[in-house]
Amino acid sequence: MKRQLITLAGTALLLTGLLFTGCSTQQTNSAFYKDGKFDADQGKQAYFDLMKKHGAPIYDVYKSDPKFLWALDFGTGNFVQFGMGGVFWFNEKTESYFAHEIFLLPYQCIAEHSHHETDMPAKMESWIVRYGSVYAFSEDGEPNFDKYPEIVAKLPKETRANLKSCHIQQFVADGRPYKLPYKKVWHFMMGGPDGAIVSESGTYHDNAGLRFRNPGVKF
Repeated sequence: MKRQLITLAGTALLLTGLLFTGCSTQQTNSAFYKDGKFDADQGKQAYFDLMKKHGAPIYDVYKSDPKFLWALDFGTGNFVQFGMGGVFWFNEKTESYFAHEIFLLPYQCIAEHSHHETDMPAKMESWIVRYGSVYAFSEDGEPNFDKYPEIVAKLPKETRANLKSCHIQQFVADGRPYKLPYKKVWHFMMGGPDGAIVSESGTYHDNAGLRFRNPGVKF
């Protein structure tokens, strides 16, 4: 009986470790770089693996058109922690509407950013989590890092020290839409333990109005 309890406890610890490290799907940066340069094809393959894991459709155009689905590391050289995959379904300036599919690996972050007006109004956006879950960080709300210590620990120390987005919410695949709280708010998303596939809709995305907290970040 005592041995059974020890075995059960060990199994519980193992499952907890898998939940919080995402080690069943999370990889190291070495898999995504060649001669110090980000290998977008390897990044895309990681997102294809993510889609397969969740049973999400992998459309032929994702593979037949190399520009349709993209992967990036925001110029950080740290794709595992800061990166994303995406498809821009629409980005129409005249009608001012935007539709985007977002792919995030386990605990992978979009770089902290905000949207500002140019000759177009500052972008507003909303999201529906289709698969997996995300942790949504923003400056709207009281700081609550104490409620998510295991999530905050996934952020590099230098990133934590400079964040304006210190209120965390968890968005799951429950069919509910979530909205950016107000224009120009600082925000970003982190993929949950199983990663995430998120549908975004919003007003026109003007890249000239995109601001990153880290000036070295690129989109």
